[in-house]
Amino acid sequence: MVGPKLQAFIPLFYLVWSDDLLTLKEFQTLATFIKNQDWLSQEEKEYLLSNIDRSNPPSRAIIDKWKEEIRNAILKNPSIASSYDVAKMLSENEAQIIDLKPYFLKIENDLGYLSEEVISTFKTTADTFTSKNNTLSQFDVPKLTAILDGNQVGVINKVKAVISRPEFAYEYGLDIATYRNRVYDWCKILAKENFGNKAYPKEYGGGNDIEAYFAIIETLSYHDLSLVIKFGVQFGLWGMSVYSLGTKKHYEKYLKDIGDLTLPGCFAMTETHHGSNVKGLETTATYNHKDQTFSIHTPHPKAQKEYIGNAAVHGQMATVFAKLIIDNHDYGVNAFIVPLRDSDGNVVKGVTIGDCGYKMGLNGVDNGTIRFDQVVIPKENMLDRFASVNDNGVFESPIPSDNRRFFTMLGTLVGGRIGIPRSALSAAKSGITIAIKYADKRRQFGPDGGSEVPILNYRIHQRRLFPHLATIYATHFGLQYLTRLFLEKTEEQIQEIEALAAGLKAYSTWSTTATLQECREACGGKGYLSENRIDNLKNDTEIYTTFEGDNTVLMQLVAKNRLSEFRKEFGKMNSLGMINYVFENAKTALTEKNPIVTRTTDATHLLDFEFHLQAFQYREKTILASAAKRIKRLIDEGLEPYDAFNVVQHHMIEVAQAYLERILLEQFQENISKVQDQAVQAVLKQLAQLFALSVIEKNKAWYLEEGYMESVKTKAIRKMVNQLCWEIRPNAVGLVDAFAIPDSCLAAPIVFNS
Repeated sequence: MVGPKLQAFIPLFYLVWSDDLLTLKEFQTLATFIKNQDWLSQEEKEYLLSNIDRSNPPSRAIIDKWKEEIRNAILKNPSIASSYDVAKMLSENEAQIIDLKPYFLKIENDLGYLSEEVISTFKTTADTFTSKNNTLSQFDVPKLTAILDGNQVGVINKVKAVISRPEFAYEYGLDIATYRNRVYDWCKILAKENFGNKAYPKEYGGGNDIEAYFAIIETLSYHDLSLVIKFGVQFGLWGMSVYSLGTKKHYEKYLKDIGDLTLPGCFAMTETHHGSNVKGLETTATYNHKDQTFSIHTPHPKAQKEYIGNAAVHGQMATVFAKLIIDNHDYGVNAFIVPLRDSDGNVVKGVTIGDCGYKMGLNGVDNGTIRFDQVVIPKENMLDRFASVNDNGVFESPIPSDNRRFFTMLGTLVGGRIGIPRSALSAAKSGITIAIKYADKRRQFGPDGGSEVPILNYRIHQRRLFPHLATIYATHFGLQYLTRLFLEKTEEQIQEIEALAAGLKAYSTWSTTATLQECREACGGKGYLSENRIDNLKNDTEIYTTFEGDNTVLMQLVAKNRLSEFRKEFGKMNSLGMINYVFENAKTALTEKNPIVTRTTDATHLLDFEFHLQAFQYREKTILASAAKRIKRLIDEGLEPYDAFNVVQHHMIEVAQAYLERILLEQFQENISKVQDQAVQAVLKQLAQLFALSVIEKNKAWYLEEGYMESVKTKAIRKMVNQLCWEIRPNAVGLVDAFAIPDSCLAAPIVFNS
């Protein structure tokens, strides 16, 4: 007969035998433990060892008997929390084992079990807080939608109505030719709705509303991204290059036809050997004095225009960026309107067009290559807002500096770096909506005896998705801020806006790539099915990190702008001055580096908006000053500036990243302060806190190295991120519903049928 002391082993025996396999490690652990217990008699030891004889396992009836004994004990006392508690319940004489608790805990630990796990195996109740956490929006979703849409709600809803029509329904598996023509037909429909010409002046058939144009691009991005890019090439790059770089004669001749898609065109800047380095383009436009024309020429194969949207099939004309040559003198890159095809689609003499073919994504866009063989165009085809050639064949420009003229010309095209990140953001919104709604319906695992639990209830799943959701909201408000700056810009703000546009283009598109990858994985095998759209969203947005400027190059531009602003403000500041600058300008930085504050872990402090902003500001200013100090030292040691910047390129990326995240946090917090509805404000506040603490957590090594925080604080931040995710969970579906993505655009069956 088994004595009372031995009852404590029943839960452990059951656990090691319940899967019909006692591993060698478990056998050795249990055997060694049993042999070493002085409180057991030799007879008791032999009995216990007989129960772990791998050559003679217990019968299924004995295992079931053990399970039933344990279950009955727990039913009598639901407060049982360990195998030791079970032993007391099973024991006829509790006093005999009252001193044995340390032994029970040790063997659980040696076998790799936790008391809670041991007991939960036998509990039948499904009454757990994990299983009870459900979707219950605690705010008015339409009110949040109204905040996100702002003053563009009218045009946004109109676009949503159009792309929800039956003719815009998705069709998978189209061959490339059919897909390209389908996208072209969609563009024609949008042109008839006057969406394409929305940014052009009213006298040329437009709406004179570039803010609405950005809202159209963003909303169309809930649909097919090939459509967005085709639309953007035609009405944005092609049309806006004519409008921004040309003059009245060009507007009168081209804008109306571009706006209604009578004249499909291209934006031919990128060359095989020159992408980001526009200044190095090799295509030439040589002025012919005799007949006042230009000859557009591709000097060698690697100077061909490459990856040009609309070129392979539909484009009839192109804005071509080429070096202007007059009498063998190079006047730098200028823009020219060059014919590619006649109205019947025949390629004109001297032009050779290739097809880029299948791509990783965006296969509804007809990207192509273009070569020119002394293609002659009239003088008036030079887009001459910033430079021209007069009737005497002399170069003229209102901007005397070649450098300034070049960057002024490119600066007029900054709108593309606003449209692309807003488009990317919509793709991220679509992906996160699919993933969160699926996770709210998809059930997996659960407490013993209970039903399966929505995977959105699991903390790790929340951790995977909710920080991305918070970043999406932060980026939304950041891009709205950038758009306002662009619309209200002054001469003094232009460089800052260009840098911010470059940075947010990089930040938004990188963030979208990361978000969609996580969404794909979070949806498991269903996320791999094309019908659920994440594959198209992923593949189509991959190129967003490259076109309109390679992201890494753009981040260098942002960093150089920040260093330039730093030098303007502080001149030839020495190293000590740079250090003082950090502490004097990051409000309470000195206080925050107080040993007490670096260890502060209470929730009120960790969730405080001011703490978040000061931490972001401190990081930004410290990294900026550090980069400036480092570059100055390298140059002082004799390194050429070009080489010095090359040495610190990774540092430059950090400068840009810290600057952009500070901007996003500021705008997020500022927009929250304007929200009138308390429930909406509360949930947005949680998202802003999650965004801030997630960024701090991601950079915790830096904060620890700087002594700005101690490990006890960064650990507390990690726990707070977990807690915020848990608190956001009931509102998660409402937060993605606030994007108001049409069902026909979302389309993923896992959203509606799971």
